[in-house]
Amino acid sequence: MKVKDIIAVIEEFAPARLQEGYDNTGLQVGSPEQEVHGLLIGFDCTAALVEEAVRRGCDMILTHHPLIYHPIKNLYPEDPGAAAVIAAVKNGVAVYGCHTSVDKTPGGVSFALAEKIGLQNIEVLSPEEGGAGFGAVGDLPGELPALQAVALVKKALGTPVVRCSAPIQGPVDRIAVCGGSGTSLIPAARKAGARMYVCGDISYHYFFQPEGFMVVDAGHFETEVEITKVLLSVIRKKFPTFVSLISENIGKANPVNYL
Repeated sequence: MKVKDIIAVIEEFAPARLQEGYDNTGLQVGSPEQEVHGLLIGFDCTAALVEEAVRRGCDMILTHHPLIYHPIKNLYPEDPGAAAVIAAVKNGVAVYGCHTSVDKTPGGVSFALAEKIGLQNIEVLSPEEGGAGFGAVGDLPGELPALQAVALVKKALGTPVVRCSAPIQGPVDRIAVCGGSGTSLIPAARKAGARMYVCGDISYHYFFQPEGFMVVDAGHFETEVEITKVLLSVIRKKFPTFVSLISENIGKANPVNYL
C-alpha cells in the first residue's frame, strides 16, 4: 500500500477540488509514493498523535484539520504546530488533512453531525453547483419543545454545556447544522425553514435572533469530531484488511476545556 492509494480513496469520497481557496486540504508531509503499513485517524495532527502513530505501527496520519494551514516561517520545537511537523518528518510519518473538502461533501462533516442528532431527510444547507456545499438541514422524527431539542443536541454530542440564543416558544421540528465555524450560514438556516441552527464558534452579536428561530453553539470540536468515524468507515470499506485505526485519545483531543 502506498500513500497515494489512501489518498485516492479519501478524494473519491471528498474530492480535493471541493476545498475553499483559503484552505490547505491534501498531503502535507511525506510522498505519494511512500509505503504505508498502517493509518491512524485523528482530529488535529499534534506531536502526541505522531508519537501514537509510531507506537501503534502507523506510518500515515489522516486528520480533519490540516497540519499546515498558514505559511510556516520557522520550525521552533516549542511551537505545537512546528513540533508536530518535526515529529512527522523525523519519524517518516505521512500526514494528510481533509478539511473543507470533507466539510462540503454530502455525507461529510455536517451530514455526520445531522445524523448524530437524529435528523431525517437530510439535505445540503448551502448547495453549490454539483450538489456539494456547507452545512446540512433535516427534520426531527417529531416535534420537540425548544429546551428538549437543546437537551437532545447536548446528549447526542456528549457535551455538558452549549451556548444558545433565547429558546423559541413554539416547537422545533426542523434543524440546520454546520460542523465547526458556521456563523455565515445563519441566513441559509432561516431560509431553509429551520427553527434551530447548530454549529460552533458563534460570536456574541449573532445570538440576537428573530422570534421563532434560535442558534445553538455546541462547540467546534463537538460538531466536527464525528467525521473521524466516517473517514474510518470509508477506508475500511475499500481496504477491509488494512490496518486503519482511530486515535485512542480522540475523546480527549478537544483543546477547549470546560472548567
